[in-house]
Amino acid sequence: MSIHTPPADWLKPPKGAERFWVGLALLWCLVMFVAMPYWYFYGKQNSTGESYRVTPGDFAQRVMQFVATNKVGEDKGVPIVEPAPGSDVYLQAQMWMWTPILKLRKGQTYRLHISSLDLQHGFSLQPINMNFQILPGYDHVLTLTPTSSGEFSIVCNEFCGIGHHLMTGRMIVVE
Repeated sequence: MSIHTPPADWLKPPKGAERFWVGLALLWCLVMFVAMPYWYFYGKQNSTGESYRVTPGDFAQRVMQFVATNKVGEDKGVPIVEPAPGSDVYLQAQMWMWTPILKLRKGQTYRLHISSLDLQHGFSLQPINMNFQILPGYDHVLTLTPTSSGEFSIVCNEFCGIGHHLMTGRMIVVE
C-alpha cells in the first residue's frame, strides 16, 4: 500500500516507440510458444525419455558383464568394447572416470544405458551438442545412431569434486 494515492489517469496506453517494443515482445512470445512444441516433436533433439530405477551395484554388474562380453582392447587400464550393432551398450560414470571406451559402427543404432555409481554427473558428447544429467539410481536409456566416424570425447559437465577436470571418456565411431 502506498502513502499517496496515484492520480486517477496514471495508467495510459503505450504510444510511439513503446507501443512498437511491447508489440515486438508479444510477437516473440507467440513465436516461442509455437517453436518450443514444434522442436520437441519434430526437431529430433530430445531423448526417448526412457529411464529405469536401478541400484548402483546392479548397474555396475551389468557394465562388468557387458565389458567381459564385448572387450576388444584396453587403453591406460580402461577397457575398449565393440558391441554388436543394435545391441544394448552400457556406460558407467563414477568419480572421476567414464567406463568403458565405446567403439561403435557408423549408421548403426544402439541403446545406450548410462548411470552413475556415486554422484550426479553430466554426460556431454563433444563436439556434438548432446547433454544429459546422469543420476545414481537411474538407468538412462538413449537411442543412438552415429552419423559420422571419428573419435568423440565424453565430458562430465556437472562439477563432481576435486578430480572433475579428469573425468573424460571416449566414443570411437568406425565405418
